[in-house]
Amino acid sequence: MKAAQRDNATQAHSAHGSGSDDDMMRASHQRTLWAHLINLTLGVWLMVSPATLGYTERAMIWNDLIAGALVIVFSAMSLSYRLRWAQWANVAVGLWLLFAPLIFWTTSAAAYANDTLIGSFVIAFAILVAEMPGMSMAAMMTGPDVPRGWTYTPSTWIQRLPIIALALFGFFIARYLTAFQLGHIPAVWDPYFKDGTARVITSDVSKMWPIPDAGLGAVSYMIEALSGLMGDKRRWRTMPWMVALFGIMVVPLGVISIVFIIIQPIVIGTWCTLCLIAAAAMVIMIPYSLDEIVAMVQFMRQNQKNGNPFWRTFWQGGTLPEENPDRAPGLDAPLRTTMREMWLGGVNYPWTLVAATAIGVWLMFTR
Repeated sequence: MKAAQRDNATQAHSAHGSGSDDDMMRASHQRTLWAHLINLTLGVWLMVSPATLGYTERAMIWNDLIAGALVIVFSAMSLSYRLRWAQWANVAVGLWLLFAPLIFWTTSAAAYANDTLIGSFVIAFAILVAEMPGMSMAAMMTGPDVPRGWTYTPSTWIQRLPIIALALFGFFIARYLTAFQLGHIPAVWDPYFKDGTARVITSDVSKMWPIPDAGLGAVSYMIEALSGLMGDKRRWRTMPWMVALFGIMVVPLGVISIVFIIIQPIVIGTWCTLCLIAAAAMVIMIPYSLDEIVAMVQFMRQNQKNGNPFWRTFWQGGTLPEENPDRAPGLDAPLRTTMREMWLGGVNYPWTLVAATAIGVWLMFTR
């Protein structure tokens, strides 16, 4: 969708060679006004949710009424090119909606599902579909697709789809565990350790968090999926801040997941099968995200050497002279080629790593 928008913007820029960055951003803003109108509708949906979904908790009733009113106001403001900062205000409301059911420990499964879905959609329509304010259209329309010295683009959809798929997989597992922690379901399934999952997510370690720790994991996975959907194949240089956020969400959280898995048999005395599966998804995401982070860091260093301001480039993106053609296949390539590039592009599996992984899996099943 955004690729089509940028193609149109490129044609407009070619037709009006004197067109400024601001002119292109204004034209892009006009083409995506519909996204803010959808968010406005979602705000209305939030406001009527307490009555239509039968909320009984005062905190959640007021939460959806106030959040819905804010989404309506900020969406209306986002229709103005001069007030595009309101898009980020809507992102903040969307993030709050992801956390609100956890902070209030809602006993309503409907309220939890509703706020999670609406919060995600508000974020998506505010900055994923609509063009983000502050971006440099000139950087997005010019410059190379492939990082200097590379043979492929680490930000293509083919490269990011495995990460997005794994993030959604982890989200659904974490959301299921959260439903048990919030009391929405009476029991939780564990095919191997029997009551291990229930013991882990109701343990003293789990209760140390002010909100359900599984719910915090679900929010993290959803943010990872949304950030994975943001930008195009050049975001390693057009959106350095997003690549950095993506790396922070994936790599450090992956390490934290490993630590929590390690302490389960030591501190709690058992393992949680679903926690192991979700942590495995998080760990697999790490190598698939590292190449994009490396490309972004290299680009930032090259820009500094060229004398460009660090923070302006970090937040608005930049460009470099084109050197390499983009040889990465697109989603329209044959299915076999697409799947090979999706799971093997930018990573490899030496037999030593495969053997170490097999030993690790065997050790985990020994309890």
